Amino acid sequence: MKHKLTLNLLITRLSKFHKLWRLLQKLFWGLRLLLISWLVFTTITLVSASLKPVDAFFVLGGSIRREIHVAQLAKQSPLIPILISSGSQDPCIWLIFQREVAGFQQVSLENCATSTFDNFYYGTPILRSWGIHKVKLITSGTHFFRANLMARIILGSHGIWVESAVVKEKGVPANQEYWYKTILDITRSLIWAILSQFIYPQCSHIVKLVDVDMPFWEQKGFRCENQGGLNR
Repeated sequence: MKHKLTLNLLITRLSKFHKLWRLLQKLFWGLRLLLISWLVFTTITLVSASLKPVDAFFVLGGSIRREIHVAQLAKQSPLIPILISSGSQDPCIWLIFQREVAGFQQVSLENCATSTFDNFYYGTPILRSWGIHKVKLITSGTHFFRANLMARIILGSHGIWVESAVVKEKGVPANQEYWYKTILDITRSLIWAILSQFIYPQCSHIVKLVDVDMPFWEQKGFRCENQGGLNR
């Protein structure tokens, strides 16, 4: 009798395990189908976006030369919005655009990012809120490989096509590249490409260039990179 009860208990447990296994299989295939559908939809969106003109400039901070470059682009395309992620101090960027006689209204400064990953972590929701389809990523040659891969993974996962512009530097920019940093950032980007479909980080330090308080900065004091030629 005892053996019979043990056998029945074993059969019951095996039956429950079998049902659970079949449920997990269905869940796995459902997620797989969902992932494939998302990839197909995103690919179609990217192909369509690649055929459109650039509708935003995205500058990664690290050298004032990048901001000089985008200010020169702004003169040629005054209606295209510009997002500068943790670049030079606000008054330095203001002085660059003033010197280049470029428009201020379309420029936003995101000052939350502290790393390249953060540039995309905070920048992607902003670009999405602007309805951007094709962005020109602006960075330096030494920083290009890692930044370009991260941009294509994270921005691409949101249907934003990436076109890159490499700015020539004088000296060594702030970004230092190491192989382990690249591997870490690419891994984080792949994970964030999925999570960012549901999570929308918000930067609390976004400033419109037109709203930069120059009298305040003049009183407080500031210093720009020497290669910007702005220090007086």
